[in-house]
Amino acid sequence: KQWYQRRVRGMKREAAEKNAAEAAKKPKKPAPVLKSNVVLDVKPWDDETDLGEMEKGVRGIIIEGLVWGDSKLVEIGFGIKKLRISTCIVDELVGLYDLEDNIQELDD
Repeated sequence: KQWYQRRVRGMKREAAEKNAAEAAKKPKKPAPVLKSNVVLDVKPWDDETDLGEMEKGVRGIIIEGLVWGDSKLVEIGFGIKKLRISTCIVDELVGLYDLEDNIQELDD
């Protein structure tokens, strides 16, 4: 009976070592790149703001991991429009607060 128990323990140990060796051989998959789709509403200060120039300024912001998408002008009211622009960002590279700060600096 003792011989049998030692044999079983030895087989279990060999199987565990074999599994560990196979796991070490397998290439590890890289972590997936997390991306977010973001829609930004950029509102002008008044009705005299040139929205075409504002869009050029916003699209001029270049950050690694930032891709600008479609944009359109949306009526707010009383003839005033806002710029609605979509973007795709890589979460690890682009922070929304940084992007917001860059857009607000365009006004200055």
